[in-house]
Amino acid sequence: MDTHAPAAAATNAEPPPVLLRLDDRGGGGIVAYVTVDNPRKLNTLNSRTMAALAETFDRLAADEKRLRAVVLSGAGDRAFIGGADIGEMAAIEEPGAARAFITLIHRTCDAMRRMPAPVIARIQGYALGAGMEVAAACDLRIAAAGARFGMPEVRLGIPSVVEAALLPMLIGWGRTRDLLLCGETIDAAEAARIGFVEEVAPTAAALDEAVERRVAAIVASGPRAIRAQKALIRAWEDLPVDQAVQRGIDAFAASWESDEPKRMMAEFLAARRQRRRADRG
Repeated sequence: MDTHAPAAAATNAEPPPVLLRLDDRGGGGIVAYVTVDNPRKLNTLNSRTMAALAETFDRLAADEKRLRAVVLSGAGDRAFIGGADIGEMAAIEEPGAARAFITLIHRTCDAMRRMPAPVIARIQGYALGAGMEVAAACDLRIAAAGARFGMPEVRLGIPSVVEAALLPMLIGWGRTRDLLLCGETIDAAEAARIGFVEEVAPTAAALDEAVERRVAAIVASGPRAIRAQKALIRAWEDLPVDQAVQRGIDAFAASWESDEPKRMMAEFLAARRQRRRADRG
């Protein structure tokens, strides 16, 4: 059963900048579909939208035992997130206000990285600047063939910052320097070639199918195992190898604090025995 709700209350009679749909998969938990909803302005991020987006992810994280996955998209087919609102940035008068604005972009991205459940970016159209940083903060990135990616901040007199720091882990230092120093835009095929996106879909329907395959795989897995795996991957980004290995040992042992491993392994073994009996006729 689907439930639909605005992700944040409207202010000044404006429509909510972020939409939330919850898909109740019964015993499989809940999948959340979050949409940045300002297609007329390419879903660009102003302060109001970023605050609503961060709040939405924080509220979803509070229901971590039922939440299985989050799909993030932009409304329409022209943009995932076209970047930060240049009009708002152009009105900044002093460094303190600049710090507050960029910190809000980081807070938005960090809410996605701290989300206990995997976050999948469904990308159509432009993912530029802050939009590419938001995509980098997601766990998986699936793009339509017409998607475009870039970090053009230097062309506006500012450096690429905050979650742009994730790019070297995803695409390497050379490609990161190329994107950030030259400000060029790349297409979806190039983004896949350098490792930024996991799959390129030829049509919007194929994009939804590719996203849903990942969602279905996550929902079919152990919910505790998925939460532990995402937390481990996040920790591995910061830990030296020996500590990362030890963290994995601890997580493996902690899995047996619930019945999930024993129950799911028993189900796997029973299904395998049934297949073997069927093969023997």
